[in-house]
Amino acid sequence: MDFSPSVYEHAAGLIGKTPWEVSRDGELMVKAHQAAYERYHHTPITVGIDIYNVEAEAYGAKIDKPDADNIPSVQEPLYSSAADLAAIDRIDLCKTGRWPLILNAAKELQALFPNAVVRIPVSGPFSIAVTLAGLENMLCDCSIDPDAAHTALKRLAQNQINLCREIQNQGLKITFFESAATPPLLSPKQFETILLPVLKDMLQEIKTIANEAPALIIGGDTAPILDFILKTAAGYVICPSETDQQVFMEKIWDHTGIRVRVNMDAKIVAFGNREEIQKEVERIHTLAEQRPNVCLGTGVLPYGTPPENVLFIENVLQRLQ
Repeated sequence: MDFSPSVYEHAAGLIGKTPWEVSRDGELMVKAHQAAYERYHHTPITVGIDIYNVEAEAYGAKIDKPDADNIPSVQEPLYSSAADLAAIDRIDLCKTGRWPLILNAAKELQALFPNAVVRIPVSGPFSIAVTLAGLENMLCDCSIDPDAAHTALKRLAQNQINLCREIQNQGLKITFFESAATPPLLSPKQFETILLPVLKDMLQEIKTIANEAPALIIGGDTAPILDFILKTAAGYVICPSETDQQVFMEKIWDHTGIRVRVNMDAKIVAFGNREEIQKEVERIHTLAEQRPNVCLGTGVLPYGTPPENVLFIENVLQRLQ
């Protein structure tokens, strides 16, 4: 079992900068993820800090500077309904907003660490829709006007496909993030009827473009929608700490072609003592050790996570192997 910590805003803390500062500066982005990789040697290096904002900002949403070391976020929706999103024009995201910064940083990191796996975080269509139109508006439209919601997701997905094609053309790899779609935000039935057809088509096209089954990261209580996730072309998923991990692993156990990252409780990773951390590592090792193609994850490392905690997790896992 490999160890795969999720390093986003935590990378900024390693160089004494705020997430806002690193998210806006290509040189700092490289330095932050370089510092993280030199310390943890983790796989993959996912190049980003506030990963769900990059598309929204490219579409025109305003990201306000947060206080202290908080994570930047969209303060007000740019649109008010799924119908508005369905009318969005095609946009060349790779040349818009912070995308050039992210892509250039990724290429620099790949040059620095040619043996590392460097990936670009790309948002799923429902997560983009929620960021652009607001969670309440999207959930209302999914209930009242599901056809408009589906059409909006198809439109956003097409722009993401075009983005992924350009990322692939630049020699980089992709990971999809779609955690806004997790229950209870979106019900399993809504996931199946409104989002799943879009995800299936999008991931299948990305698989063709990238010549590999894409990673699909959905956090939260995902055991109730795992059967649907398995119908996509995803080749890598996470078993979140927030779900019933026993049920999740039982469902995916025989799908050994799909890599599973089993996440620890991020609160224990960041704030636990040595005994608590060791017990959590042992719990997940016992849960997943007999299944091939698994790795141990941390969940998203909070900004101020002590680096010694992350290194201790790796040491415990090595002793268990």
